[in-house]
Amino acid sequence: MSRRSRYSKLNQTLNVWQSFIYVMSSVLMILSLFLFLALLEKENTIKGLKEEISSLKPQPPIEITEGSDRKFPSGSAELSDRLINFIQNDLVKQIENYAQGKEGYIVQVIGHTDGQTNNPFQASNLDNLLEEVARGNDNISNLTAGSNADLGLMRALTVVKELEKNPRLKQLELKFRAYSAAQLYLPSGEYAGVQRYPDQRRRGIEIHFSPPYLNVN
Repeated sequence: MSRRSRYSKLNQTLNVWQSFIYVMSSVLMILSLFLFLALLEKENTIKGLKEEISSLKPQPPIEITEGSDRKFPSGSAELSDRLINFIQNDLVKQIENYAQGKEGYIVQVIGHTDGQTNNPFQASNLDNLLEEVARGNDNISNLTAGSNADLGLMRALTVVKELEKNPRLKQLELKFRAYSAAQLYLPSGEYAGVQRYPDQRRRGIEIHFSPPYLNVN
């Protein structure tokens, strides 16, 4: 084999390796770019998630504590005309103010009672009717409380159903939930002692705004 032929084959081999190295370098550069973009996207996603979480701050509660016209009659979940007027005007306005930029938030309505015991001979029918009442297929007045826990839930549900009627609140995409605190707490938030006498101050409603549940995978 002539020297020129050997040099020619060597040059061809070198050219092949140079081409291979060039291709691999290009591939590595592209992979590095994709990796960088993926990391950047992840960092932006985490940053955005942190900002979203930091913005989901629970609001202070709205408490219906002032005035006898904002209280329930003893042993009852019935709304007086004055209480309905308060809910549809003052309370709705407060909720609207709280709800600015908080679409999807959960409005927790908590019903409170005083420490009087319910009629021990009166059986609760909430187990049978509660779902139908919540869906609007039955009237709240048909519910019978067998305990203060029942009565607190009935009061909360009564207010929830009244709020859900309001067309202004329907546009805010809020979710209302009814809960009962029974006779467990005083208006101050402290645990109540054994107080079996009528106390109108404790027959109220407490409302909290809670951020929606975040499902982060």
